[in-house]
Parts: sequence; structure tokens; C-alpha cells
Amino acid sequence: MRAAPAVLSWTLICATGWMALAAADTPMPTPPRGKGEQCVEATDVMRRDHMRFLTHQRDETMHRGIRTQKHSLVECLECHTRKDTQGQFLPVNAEGEFCDVCHDYSGVTMDCFECHATTPRQPKPASARSSAELGSDISFRLRITP
Repeated sequence: MRAAPAVLSWTLICATGWMALAAADTPMPTPPRGKGEQCVEATDVMRRDHMRFLTHQRDETMHRGIRTQKHSLVECLECHTRKDTQGQFLPVNAEGEFCDVCHDYSGVTMDCFECHATTPRQPKPASARSSAELGSDISFRLRITP
């Protein structure tokens, strides 16, 4: 009977070591690099906390009317979207693109883009903009379908 705790302990030690070795061999996702020199936060901070930043930004904007750019989804798209060979933006959540790579790896579903656009806004020439658009540049876009 006294051997049972020792066997259990040894089994747990071996299993923990095996999991650590397996984790060391697991490749990390490699999303496409952003456009800037560095992100608004350190990479490890963004990997861990980006959703908290986006949720806080949403609350500040929607509930308090405070609009800042540092952690806005619009700014994420400005930096992390790429263009195809025809010069058109690729959706940030398309297969192999910035958001998709890590979310697919971790098995997390994104719901941001059920409402928000997946590409940066294409600027219109000033002559094509209405006076209302010229007077107020809204820093987010919703994807509205009829």
C-alpha cells in the first residue's frame, strides 16, 4: 500500500515532464508582421491582453463617448491588414491573415467582425465626400447589410 503514493508521484512527475517536452516542440503561430516598427504594446502583452484592451476601448467609446486610437480596432486594422496583388486589402480574419492565424491556432472564435469591417476604410477623394463626412470623421465602421 505504501508503494501506491510513490508510484502516483512518479507518474505525475513523468507526465508533467512529458507535457513540458511536448510543449517545447509545439510550434507557435507566426502571423504576418504588422506595418509599423512596433505595436502599441509589447508582443507578449498583446497576445495575452488584446481582447481586454479592445473591450475597454469599446466601453470607453460606447458608454462614455471617449474616442482614442491606441487600442482601437480601427488602428489594429490599419497596421495588420495586407494587400493582394491587385492592391485590395485582404480581410484581417481571412485564412492565413493576422487575426486568423492565432485565433485558428488557439481555437478561439472571433465575433468582432460580425459587425465591424475586416479591412481599413478606403479613403474617398474630398470631392466625393458629403459635407457631413467632411465635418466628422467617425473612427470606426460597421458592416451593414440590407
